[in-house]
Amino acid sequence: MTADAPITPITQDVLTLPRKMPEGGKINLVGLTRDEMRNTLIAHGTPEKQAKMRVGQIWQWIYQWGKRDFAEMTNLAKAYRAQLAETFEISIPEVVSRLVSEDGTRKYLVRIAGGHEVEVVYIPEEGRGTLCVSSQVGCTLTCSFCHTGTQKLVRNLTAAEIVGQIMMARDDLEEWPVPGAPKDETRLLSNIVLMGMGEPLYNFENVRDAMKIAMDPEGISLSRRRITLSTSGVVPGIARTAEEIGCLLAISFHATTDETRDVLVPINKRWNIEELLQALASYPNASNSERITFEYVMLDGVNDSDEDAHRLIDHIKRHKIPAKINLIPFNEWPGSPYKRSSNNRIRAFANIIYQAGYASPIRKTRGDDIMAACGQLKSATERARKSRKQIEAEAGLGG
Repeated sequence: MTADAPITPITQDVLTLPRKMPEGGKINLVGLTRDEMRNTLIAHGTPEKQAKMRVGQIWQWIYQWGKRDFAEMTNLAKAYRAQLAETFEISIPEVVSRLVSEDGTRKYLVRIAGGHEVEVVYIPEEGRGTLCVSSQVGCTLTCSFCHTGTQKLVRNLTAAEIVGQIMMARDDLEEWPVPGAPKDETRLLSNIVLMGMGEPLYNFENVRDAMKIAMDPEGISLSRRRITLSTSGVVPGIARTAEEIGCLLAISFHATTDETRDVLVPINKRWNIEELLQALASYPNASNSERITFEYVMLDGVNDSDEDAHRLIDHIKRHKIPAKINLIPFNEWPGSPYKRSSNNRIRAFANIIYQAGYASPIRKTRGDDIMAACGQLKSATERARKSRKQIEAEAGLGG
């Protein structure tokens, strides 16, 4: 399969809610691209000659200042504000619960349309703060070491629900600037990683639109180099990511032979290691300053041998991929079939990679006391409470 082939969903029943609310409800302006917002405003009474200017004004109120009430948009005429409030809303996911780890990590359970829930994690570090964003309710990929992957896919998130996670976190961090105040370049939320629930490249258009909004200089204004998309290896979407988003790329690699990766990351049966490496080698944004991150979870006796480390180096060198290897101590969860590699084994593996000339940081486990660590995200409350059919019925999506 070529790198520019269309993305085919893994299942044929992946659901994505329509952009507009059901009949009788208000239209949510969050998640619309600038063109979509312009067309929507014109369709509901904004004069065409004014539409571009109005989009610019509303955009700044929503994404630069974090306002949700049209009444606060003081550079718009009162009558126009009232007109907007009758037809539109500015709506983001609702926080159901918020857990704070001993290390400062915050895990949010947020409710979206239809009553189902996804998890979002904020990780504070010195000089930066990273938000781990979800792109689907559940996941199709069933990676055998991942707790998140044991929750069945319910549907794709909309662009509004994806960018809304960023807005929700900025609310909680009280990080929206005050209009007229001096500009503060320090950011509590400085980085986005699409590493939460779901496979981003199976929800490409919504992920792309949400990240374009996050990168817009007149709004949230995050640099593309502050956004990392993590994929399990949906090969046709890799070139598209470079062309249409332009962000950094991370690969859930986790094994050095097809035999092992077929078990750990079953999507490998569709696009094997060689096909994946070829796609990465041609990723247009890959350079020494924008290296591709290879994520590698350390599983005792499964993928952590010296031979695995040497094979990993050989894969990367053979394809001349600018890379760093992020070693992830396995986060054990109830019922998991795997154990974490010993600290000595992880250090030995890291040293082989380092000696070959590649950065090999060992990821510090964050938030595992609140099940917010890598591979642990899973909405137990929803799983226990609702079936997929119940969720679809409530969202008006059932056939």
